Amino acid sequence: MLPFTTIEEAATFMGRNLTVAETLWFNYSAKKSDYYLYCHNILFLFLIFSVVPLPLVLVEMMRSLGFDKYKIQPKVSLTLSEMFQCYKDVMRMFVLVVGPLQLVSYPSIKMIRIRTGLPLPSLWEIVAQLAVYFMIEDYTNYWIHRFLHGKWGYEKIHWVHHEYTAPIAFAAPYAHWLEVLILGIPSFLGPAIAPGHMITFWLWIALRQIEAIETHSGYDFPWTPTRFIPFYGGADYHDYHHYVGGQSQSNFASVFTYCDYIYGTDKGYRYHKKVLKKLKEGSKIDGAQNGGSYHYPTQDLKSE
Repeated sequence: MLPFTTIEEAATFMGRNLTVAETLWFNYSAKKSDYYLYCHNILFLFLIFSVVPLPLVLVEMMRSLGFDKYKIQPKVSLTLSEMFQCYKDVMRMFVLVVGPLQLVSYPSIKMIRIRTGLPLPSLWEIVAQLAVYFMIEDYTNYWIHRFLHGKWGYEKIHWVHHEYTAPIAFAAPYAHWLEVLILGIPSFLGPAIAPGHMITFWLWIALRQIEAIETHSGYDFPWTPTRFIPFYGGADYHDYHHYVGGQSQSNFASVFTYCDYIYGTDKGYRYHKKVLKKLKEGSKIDGAQNGGSYHYPTQDLKSE
């Protein structure tokens, strides 16, 4: 809750007029408690889990209209009923674990001093902090993910997430309840190390989940804006991790590729891409000779 009752008081405190964004923030948040503002995350997560995957569901249902060429594992096809079942499982976890966790974790937000007042952070400050959050989350998530692919971690916890060997957008948050709790740690570390404004925190939670949905989409679209982000993994990168499954010792990173490259856990993926490239080139030659066209290879190319 802001310590001002009027915009004039806020302007006097800051020694300048409020910007348009700050005026909007004042009008919305002045009489709302910090706890109430923090709990907006529950609504944001519900909307992201429910709405963001829908375009990809439509794409999956309309693959015959030209989208099939972008499907990373084209031999796998899920019905609308199967995708909706995944959504129901995610919502069950949301109601039983994610929502309650948000409700009781507010003291930790106060402890790290996520602020709700004025002035609002600049665009540069928001972008810089989000970049730091993504880097910290990616690095810590990498090591937790590697642990979850150990014998105990996989058999007891992580196998649930790998039920989808060809991931779909709704399956991004589909996981064992303990994994949901554990992976909350990397998401919290960035804001704990570099605390910012509540708006930045909202954006971080939202963008991280949207990124996870894209990564689990099962489609590699050439127009995806994230292709221009340096060292970004993307759907094709993470899809291979699911394709290999429980035996996977490759592509552990959640967002970027540098950890896998540094620690040598992308060798299986790079070999896989090299073999696919050779098969594709060979198929193009055969297709030209026989009047046919190239199709996704049916050989089992799984490799650690």
